[in-house]
Amino acid sequence: MVGVVAADGGAVEQTRDRSWRFRPGEAIVAGRTALKLLGGGDRYEAYIAWDERLHLEVVAKVLRPNLVNEPNARAAIVAEAEALERLSHPVLVRSFGADLEADRPHLVLEFLDGPRLSTLIRKFGPLAAEQLVPLARRLCSALQFMAGEGWVHLDVKPRNVVMTSSPRLIDLSVARQVDVARRISRPVGTDAYMAPEQCDPARFTEIGSPADVWGLAATLFEALAGRQAFPSDGRGRFPQLRASAPAMPDKAPPALAAAIRACLVDEPAERPTAGELDELLEPLGDWSVRAIRRLR
Repeated sequence: MVGVVAADGGAVEQTRDRSWRFRPGEAIVAGRTALKLLGGGDRYEAYIAWDERLHLEVVAKVLRPNLVNEPNARAAIVAEAEALERLSHPVLVRSFGADLEADRPHLVLEFLDGPRLSTLIRKFGPLAAEQLVPLARRLCSALQFMAGEGWVHLDVKPRNVVMTSSPRLIDLSVARQVDVARRISRPVGTDAYMAPEQCDPARFTEIGSPADVWGLAATLFEALAGRQAFPSDGRGRFPQLRASAPAMPDKAPPALAAAIRACLVDEPAERPTAGELDELLEPLGDWSVRAIRRLR
């Protein structure tokens, strides 16, 4: 056990557990109350919380209790707070600040009430092209913005796309400025959606905005086909270092298939930028609107 101060100022004991186990109605800090556990990862737990100042439900992304005094974990939450502050864009999850010096260090994010793209694919199967194109163009907008700001997301994947009425790209926990990303010492991201230059230590200095375009293409392929572009082949991590881009589903409009394929090439410089991908998809966007109108 280690002693900490509770949100109400009283002394409490904190276990070295990985979970805070906040009960509904329990204060995370004064004025911010846990409502429901959303989930978590290696470093964080995410709770739906009520923020009295905002008078609104938010997401409190709280550093796990066993990592509160761990310097690298502290540095990571500070870096994510910086990324959220720097990268304000309509398609990126919004931040409402952070409480980094509290006994329960956390970020305050907007609560997006909608399923993740990964959940929709798992439950209902592939998306139709007329659904996918508008989604792809919104994500291109966010990634082109990040590229212009000199940042890379490094973890574009279906699980990090929330399908609200206006789809959003979330989770900037591993986002970095490009010059920082090129100095990583180990692969950063999620295996199945990492560009070749993210997977191979000999190529880390090539990391830049094309890596996010590759991740977007892997995401779009999965949404269109209902399966990962580079599933495990039983020969170790990163089959994308050994395999060429997969064949596109027969149902894919040729222009859409060609655009996704162009983003999955090995050489970063040969991929379109997010802005160029948006331009490739623009005519299909017009087609998708017409197709949706015909369905009404």
